[in-house]
Amino acid sequence: MKSRVLMIVGLVAVLLGGVWALQGAGVIGGSGMSNSTTWLVIGIVLVVVGLGLVAVGTRSTRRRA
Repeated sequence: MKSRVLMIVGLVAVLLGGVWALQGAGVIGGSGMSNSTTWLVIGIVLVVVGLGLVAVGTRSTRRRA
């Protein structure tokens, strides 16, 4: 159960971080976050953290099997 929660939270973090990074890079426009280096960096960090959570959740699932 814990591994699935980690994977779901990680995937949400990757998606959210990806959107924030794309807004910060100016690829997705229309908000105050557009073309902002701050949101680009925050998005990239969130994607990395999310990938780490997915990796930990996947590793936990494989150990049980």
